Amino acid sequence: MSESHPDLAVVFLIQVGVMLAAGLLFGQLMRKCHQPAVLGELVGGIVLGPTVCGVFFPEIYQRLFPGEPELVHAREVLIKIGMLFFMFVAGLEVNLSQLRKRKKAILLISILGCGLPFGLGVASVLLVPGLWGYSSGNWQSNFVLFIGIALSISALPVIARILMDLRLLHKELGGIVLTSAAINDLLGWALFALLLSNLTASNLDGNLARTLGLTFTFCLLVLGFGRWAGPVLFRWARKSLVWPSGYLALTAILIFMSAAVAETMHIHAIFGAFLIGVALFRVFEHKGAGQAKDVIHQFAISLFAPIYFVSVGLKANFAISFDLELVLLVIGIATVGKVGGAGLGAWISGIAYKEALAIGFAMNARGAMEMILASIALEYGLIDQRIFVALVTMALVTSMMSGPVLQRLLRIPRGRAGQELSP
Repeated sequence: MSESHPDLAVVFLIQVGVMLAAGLLFGQLMRKCHQPAVLGELVGGIVLGPTVCGVFFPEIYQRLFPGEPELVHAREVLIKIGMLFFMFVAGLEVNLSQLRKRKKAILLISILGCGLPFGLGVASVLLVPGLWGYSSGNWQSNFVLFIGIALSISALPVIARILMDLRLLHKELGGIVLTSAAINDLLGWALFALLLSNLTASNLDGNLARTLGLTFTFCLLVLGFGRWAGPVLFRWARKSLVWPSGYLALTAILIFMSAAVAETMHIHAIFGAFLIGVALFRVFEHKGAGQAKDVIHQFAISLFAPIYFVSVGLKANFAISFDLELVLLVIGIATVGKVGGAGLGAWISGIAYKEALAIGFAMNARGAMEMILASIALEYGLIDQRIFVALVTMALVTSMMSGPVLQRLLRIPRGRAGQELSP
């Protein structure tokens, strides 16, 4: 890029700097409102993008974000690398060992919390196809399946942030919510990986059994590696490599390799990055790995995450593509399905009504994971900008409502919340 278009290299660097500045500024403003920084980063992207800057300052917008293919490609590569590290960090939040403590509650919450919104999403497309712009000869079953997945997924990093902010993370309710959300997200991303593999040229024969087998095998191999080979490899790295830089480099290698294998299997690179994070949870929870985990976490959250989530706001004109009827439908189905499903699962398992409802609202936060899901679907042409805007708006609204509703239901004083934590 720099040899043939030296000016594009300068524009690219300015783009990255401006996107980081917007993410930092709006992220800090959102934190002051006791909301996850990721929501502010999205708002920063909307302000920088065609919705605000493109309308009120079109010349500045065109100079800052010209449409040259080389520039767009370079930005997309950086964004995708950032997404891998963010998903890895999200995977590190998943502690599947907690499943042993409250098996019945966690399984019911995760299954009903995923199944009910999935069913409502699918039903809404089939019952009111015109509102979604769906026709059987257009996207067919792939679109219907995606809407179900999009409305059923949670946002583990945002949920963890809300629970930490309210000092609930290390209590029983927090452990139940986080583990249930982890299982929910694993199921949701596995289904999404299957859907994406079905869209690729090599899987157009509809061999679902083969795709399921590949995905299941990949999950077993990565999780098995994390349990058995991971600790051995990282003990060797701790003794033989420079600390913590060698440890960090080895982690980055594993992220890229897992993502590459997932992409080769037509599962999608982000699922590989997320899964290797889940697999290495126990390794990074080891007492000696705390410094390395903190460095990776801060690097992903402070550099890569703002660039990615600001870029989400650049993908569409949120004013022109805003369909109020569709947005209200999406928010309504997502909230009723998630709160109703997860809350019902908690209540059936013996948890008191108010705590069950609180679990439902905690699981309802969609945030970062929903935005990533919608961005990938838009990239693949599975959804249009109208649906993309509706899903991102839903992620924004559900994430902003979860914290205040939890405070009210559990009667947590305002003074106990508000410490700055991860997004």
